[in-house]
Amino acid sequence: MNPFSWSFRTRFLAGFLVCAGLMGFALYAQYEMYLDPCPLCIFQRVAVCFMGLVFLIVGLIGPRKRGGRITGAVLATVGAIAGIVVAGRHLWLQTLPPDQVPACGPGLNYLWDAFPFLKMLKLAFTGSGECAKIEPVLGLPMPAWTLIWFVVLGIWAILAARRSVR
Repeated sequence: MNPFSWSFRTRFLAGFLVCAGLMGFALYAQYEMYLDPCPLCIFQRVAVCFMGLVFLIVGLIGPRKRGGRITGAVLATVGAIAGIVVAGRHLWLQTLPPDQVPACGPGLNYLWDAFPFLKMLKLAFTGSGECAKIEPVLGLPMPAWTLIWFVVLGIWAILAARRSVR
């Protein structure tokens, strides 16, 4: 079965299944491999969930008109770009020399409770020592894997929108 011959709906539902699998692995890594997520990991999870929700809703609706397909692809691509930005920032923090790594800060729950939303985002994206810790999975750090998947899923959404409706 050639995935490039799939219909628009099938492609978007497959995108949802990939996002669900990524979230499943993230939860497995957290609870079975004991890899606690840092604030940037949480934001990457949010981007995966956003993309999965877009893939699911648009895949179930299956818009017949080109505008609906393009809207779905744009929304999924926005999620992919947001994920690429966060994963890229995370990878950059992991490449810093040890003396330049930011100090470990409070967790995301504390930041959420203690600061206004924009201040919390700024503090979370500044990163912390826990964000610079490299935990390789199959030879690559976790943010590298998410970066790869964000690129693949963003391209997948764009290619699906270019497909004629069947």
